[in-house]
Amino acid sequence: MEARPPGARAGRGADGAPARPGAEGAAEPERVAVTPAAAELLRMLTGKHGPLMFHQSGGCCDGSSPMCYERGEFRTGDSDVLLGELRIDGVPDPVPFWMSAAQFAYWSHTHLTVDTVQGRGSGFSLEAPEGVRFLIRSRLLAD
Repeated sequence: MEARPPGARAGRGADGAPARPGAEGAAEPERVAVTPAAAELLRMLTGKHGPLMFHQSGGCCDGSSPMCYERGEFRTGDSDVLLGELRIDGVPDPVPFWMSAAQFAYWSHTHLTVDTVQGRGSGFSLEAPEGVRFLIRSRLLAD
């Protein structure tokens, strides 16, 4: 997977550089973080599955829950935005967090925190068999 700066789209601009939301040259705010409980779950899942990634769409079946996949198992494209890469102590590779561009248009003014709660999530997300699921907590970005 090609490394992109936070907020970069999988597509490219006219100059060949990754497309990014926001003003040209403006520093991107941190858009995504992880709670200690989610970090612990990511360490365990990395031990079982190797490098991971998240993708959040505006999906129909599981709402807009973040889905955790083995890196590369979900193919991103021009309609996806890279919000950031989660750096987790004890996890060698950052965990990229992608969102569909349509969903990003709705969430663009928010900071997202990946958390966990008890209960089964989607059968496609790696944490589903563990009896917990990832969820997003959000707040408005500070000016």
